Amino acid sequence: MSKYKITINGKEYEMDVELMDGSAPSVKTPAKASKPAPVSASKAVPSAASAGATVSPMPGTILKVNVKEGDSVKAGDSVVILEAMKMENDITSPKDGVVKKLFVSEKQAVAKGEALFEVE
Repeated sequence: MSKYKITINGKEYEMDVELMDGSAPSVKTPAKASKPAPVSASKAVPSAASAGATVSPMPGTILKVNVKEGDSVKAGDSVVILEAMKMENDITSPKDGVVKKLFVSEKQAVAKGEALFEVE
């Protein structure tokens, strides 16, 4: 019988493993996670850091875009509605200004951290 300690979602578990034929079990340890391959330019996510854009707080789908580029907005105005986990989330303008750029359109899937819009 062999003892093993495994971690699942950050919680450690101890387990005893015994093979029915009496032989020792073989265990493969996971390889260290490698860095993900770079995203090709055609599928690149707009950079929020360089533009100061508002980003998606979670993965989801854009249900509605409430403004157009060039529209004036006030802090707290709903700019886009993001559906995530069957819930609608208002993504609001962080400040008063003009919508400089919209990076998304309706029915578009977005990833967490993906740029949605920029207010100048």
